Amino acid sequence: MVQDLIDELGRLPGVGPKGAQRIAFYLLSSDSIDVRRLASVLVEVKDKVRFCETCGNVAEAEQCRICRDPRRDLSVLCVVEESKDVVAVERTREFRGRYHVLGGAISPIEGIGPDELRIRELMQRLADGAITEVILATDPNLEGEATATYLTRMLRPMGLRVTRLASGLPVGGDLEYADEVTLGRAFEGRRSVDD
Repeated sequence: MVQDLIDELGRLPGVGPKGAQRIAFYLLSSDSIDVRRLASVLVEVKDKVRFCETCGNVAEAEQCRICRDPRRDLSVLCVVEESKDVVAVERTREFRGRYHVLGGAISPIEGIGPDELRIRELMQRLADGAITEVILATDPNLEGEATATYLTRMLRPMGLRVTRLASGLPVGGDLEYADEVTLGRAFEGRRSVDD
């Protein structure tokens, strides 16, 4: 039974065999009330949480709280790969528009093409002309870049302003440790220094 628990925990993303073992033995030594509460929350989340019918973000109703918020800017749409990316952008408190979650990125190696993503739904949302800017906030990796390039080719003919998040050097980073692509992006995305 303990090995079954370790095996199941090891299936979670980011949890290797040793981490799964540590979590399993932590749970075994925890108070039963705490373990039951965790199990209860897991079951409740799985039963009640779904995906927003508008943007694809996680939601407890037909629409997520962001799509229901009348104070959000309806003219700007931020396209992200996953719901966790919405959480990351929201933490910045810099973006006041709405989102569209693709459900992944184009990855021929993994057999994920444009048809497996929520691109058709994105195009439907853009059809009425209310959105004037689309911010492509896909990951700065090979799959994210391929997805952004594909979307740019589809969106430009629609007369929309299509932008991409800037990428480059992290705050506190050293130039000598930056890879060529990151350093190149930092040069491309440079901006004027205001006095």
